Formats: sequence, C-alpha cells, structure tokens
Amino acid sequence: MSKTLDIAVIGATGTVGEALVQLLEEREFPVGSLHLLAGGDSAGQAVPFRGKNLRVRELAGFDFAQVQLAFFAAGEEVSRQCALQAHGAGCSVIDLSGALEHGLPIVPEANGELLGGATAPFLLVSPAPVATALAAVLAPLRTSLGLRRITLNAVLSVSSLGRAGVTELARQTTELLNMRPLEPQQFDRQVAFNVLAQAGALGEGGHAKVELQIARDLKRVLAVDGLKVSVSCAVAPVFFGDSLAVSLELDAPVDLPEITRLLEQQSGIELVEQGDYPTVVGDAVGQDELYVGRLRIGMDDPAELNLCIASDNVRKGSSLNAVQIGELLIKHYL
Repeated sequence: MSKTLDIAVIGATGTVGEALVQLLEEREFPVGSLHLLAGGDSAGQAVPFRGKNLRVRELAGFDFAQVQLAFFAAGEEVSRQCALQAHGAGCSVIDLSGALEHGLPIVPEANGELLGGATAPFLLVSPAPVATALAAVLAPLRTSLGLRRITLNAVLSVSSLGRAGVTELARQTTELLNMRPLEPQQFDRQVAFNVLAQAGALGEGGHAKVELQIARDLKRVLAVDGLKVSVSCAVAPVFFGDSLAVSLELDAPVDLPEITRLLEQQSGIELVEQGDYPTVVGDAVGQDELYVGRLRIGMDDPAELNLCIASDNVRKGSSLNAVQIGELLIKHYL
C-alpha cells in the first residue's frame, strides 16, 4: 500500500481504541496524519504510535474534513452524535459501537465483497465482537453447510463494558479478597467470583440489547435466506475474551471430516485437536486467530453441528476487524 490516509480514531484512550492504534502500527497501516480524539478527562492524555507519544485531542469541534477515514470506538452516544457529522464532511466512517443500524456491517472474511457495491464516503459498521467471530468461522463453511438455524450461547468478559468493566472486576475482586463490603457500580450485582445470566440492559421481548445486536449482525453479514438465530449472553469474571458455544441446524447430515478440512485450510482460524478445547486465557487473548474446537455431531440429530470458539473480543472481535475493513478500503476503494 503506497497510498496514505489521514485518519481519526475516536475513543483512542479506551480498551478498543488503544488496541486499534496498536494494530495500525503493527500492521503498518498507511497512515498519513493520525488524529487521536476523545472527550472529557481523556483529552490531553498521550498514546504511543510509531515511536512518538501523540496527544489525545478534544473531540468537540474537530473538523472531520481534515481526514479521509474515521474509526469510532467511543461508544454508542458519541457515534450517534458525531459519526453522521463525519460522514457528511466527506469522511468514510467505520463504527465499532453498534449505534449505526443503517451502516453496512462488514466482516472481511465473510462479506468483504459488499464494499464493491458501496460508494465513498463509506458508512460501515464493524459488528458486535461475538457476531464478528462467529461469522468469520462460518464463512468458509457457508456454501456447504446449508444453514437453517444458529443457537448461540456466549459467555462475555467484563471488557464488553470497556475499561470500566475491567476496572470494576479488579475492584470487586480486591474488595472481596480483603473481606470488605462490596457495592457493585458498573454491573447490577457482584460479578467477581460469579456468573451473570444477563449481559446489560434489556430490549424488546426480554432479550438483552447485545443479544439483539448479535442476532441482527449475524443475519446481515451471513445473508442466508430464512436463517433463524437465537442468542443468549452471560457475563463471567474474566477480563478479556469471549467463549462461544454454538449449535448449528443444517439441511443435511453433518460431514464432519469435510467441515474439519475446510476449517483447517482457513487462515485466521486455529482448529484445536479433538480431545482438547480452546480457552480465552492461554489461547485467544492477545491473538489475532479464532480458536475453534469440540466439533461434534448432535446427540439426537445428524444434521446438527456443535462447536465452541474462543476469541479476543477487544483485539480480533473489534479492533482487528475494523482495521481489516480499512485495509480493504484503501487497497480497492479509496
């Protein structure tokens, strides 16, 4: 890539924003000028990039006409307030917050070709981390599986709430180990040494908003006619990484050797040997790969495929996917 882009990263001091800046450097993304933006107390902090400490500037009042591409990693409210403003200024937008329902969701391994039908400036969405991970795993299988239904049980880490969730788990753990009274702040109850059967606020039908978002993103990215999706999310006292237990209903009996072969050939997927299983700690955290294991045919249905996935939600599920979208844009469309 010889061309360079002037880029803005909004939410540069958050967990996802920091990882995004690191990946721009690691992957030698062709950055011209990099503008790091945030609001409130985060403005004024310094973030390392290519041997320098770049000062984080105040988002309010920034002129998006200065940049050609903006990554929004600062949460839904900020994206709603500023992403369309940036797009209107002629800046292509990649939103990681889930706020832009009308943006085009992209997982490069699964539907990157859709960028060819869009026009600049682009308004794009990096889907929910869980949807990104599952869509990337299903991509090499989609044409041969004959998908009818996805039943997904996702155990989320506390970093699904960003830095606040990580800080809260650390604080709660310290309080409990020192036998001090505990007052939950970021979660509605104790998350340390516990598992919460509800991940965040509820939306329609009693489903958590994140569950609805995951289901919506999967349907849009996979684009399988009539696909039914069921999602249940829990929160575990784990700092980083998501663990997914997936059950797929197919239209024909499972050909396990063929599915195994397709997964082994796919870059970005690490297939764990039978008899072993992937975990977020020790396997996925800090890695770009998706770890897949426990492939097996259903107990009572030969057309049911079960598997599990371990993924770094901050790196692979969020930041890397967004950077890969940017790489596609600059290579082919910008």
